[in-house]
Amino acid sequence: MSLRRLLAREASRLVTSEHLNRLRRRIAESRRRLRHRHHEIDYFHDIRDPYSLLAAMALPALAARQGVLLRPHLVPPPPDWAAPERAMLDAYARKDAASLAAHLGLSVPDLSAPMDEAAARAGERRLLRVIEDGSFASSAAAITADAWRGETPASGSDATAALTTGAILRERLGHYLGATFHYAGEWYWGLDRLHYLERRLEDLGARRRDGGPTILHPRDILRLPARCRGRLAGRRLDLFLSFRSPYSYIVLPRVFALADHYGADLDLRFLLPMVTRGLPVPAAKRLYIVRDTAREARSEALPFGRIADPLGEPVARGLAILAFAIKTDAAKARAFALSFLQGAFADGIDAGTEAGLRQMVERAGLDWNEARAALTDEGWRATAEANRQAMVDAGLWGVPSLRFGRTATWGQDRLWLIEDAMIAAARDTP
Repeated sequence: MSLRRLLAREASRLVTSEHLNRLRRRIAESRRRLRHRHHEIDYFHDIRDPYSLLAAMALPALAARQGVLLRPHLVPPPPDWAAPERAMLDAYARKDAASLAAHLGLSVPDLSAPMDEAAARAGERRLLRVIEDGSFASSAAAITADAWRGETPASGSDATAALTTGAILRERLGHYLGATFHYAGEWYWGLDRLHYLERRLEDLGARRRDGGPTILHPRDILRLPARCRGRLAGRRLDLFLSFRSPYSYIVLPRVFALADHYGADLDLRFLLPMVTRGLPVPAAKRLYIVRDTAREARSEALPFGRIADPLGEPVARGLAILAFAIKTDAAKARAFALSFLQGAFADGIDAGTEAGLRQMVERAGLDWNEARAALTDEGWRATAEANRQAMVDAGLWGVPSLRFGRTATWGQDRLWLIEDAMIAAARDTP
């Protein structure tokens, strides 16, 4: 391993260290107490972002916690580098937010079309007014919902300056999205990560004063009902993954569990990394993804943090071997996918070296000589491109993505959606 890769691996270990994270939290809490400060939470609201509508619905409960001071900020949509293929992202976000709202029992307006721009500007002026009068937490969801309905009541001052100020602060603190919460050095995105913030506040004694639930929307886990075991034999479950995606790594064991429990045939549909496909992944985005994946990995009891970035030739070599394994032994293909990703994101194994790649291959049960011979077969590149096109045709663009029947979704946070479809199909199977 080169000195550069070695230093990068050690830096990632420090960034994702749970011990150091706990230490940072203790220091932050000590400083807060010494200064007699509230639990100050910065919340960044993008009125055009449907996830911000859902996040705003949780603000009253958050503001009701003992000692919490919520500081809302208006922000514009994310910059272009953070939203590649923006039109697809926006369309998917509206569909996904509506699905998430239904899953959580939240009532939202029709999100099928983009927000009317005049309604967005009017809503921003109204939001600025309630920030100024201190009623944002109780009013933001209703105002944002009005904007989604196309309502344009004239009210308040122009919000352009506030949007610029919010964007600058968000960037300085290290993020790029709306519907985000920042507390004592850590970020929490939308309702999908709010439970981590709620648990942190609960542990610090910042409990709800209104008697409501400790956690509004707990993290979803697989259900795997016994009555559905083995009912989907012959049905296919597609997983679109990348060997440079840490989220692909942490979703693998759960996808394996889904396929095995319901009896579906798992198709590992590999793609080249986003950056290889010409889509940018800037430093701020990479850092947030790494820290967020570490948090999610801990929830799944998976090792994570000693990262040996496989970008470039290591990914290409790994995909050549995965393509070979898929053709010859599905079980070993699964094992190799997990071995490679765990090696890259948890074990710090450099897949760019002969010894590192061999270790990944052999612990998956593959023969090294056969795997090494497969490295000369470039046919995997056409397969990767066909997989990418299939993913795009399904209305998706990022990894990991999953598809079962007519249900397709992006991200490891939406396994419940795939499982819903699998349970429904299992119930309909004689």
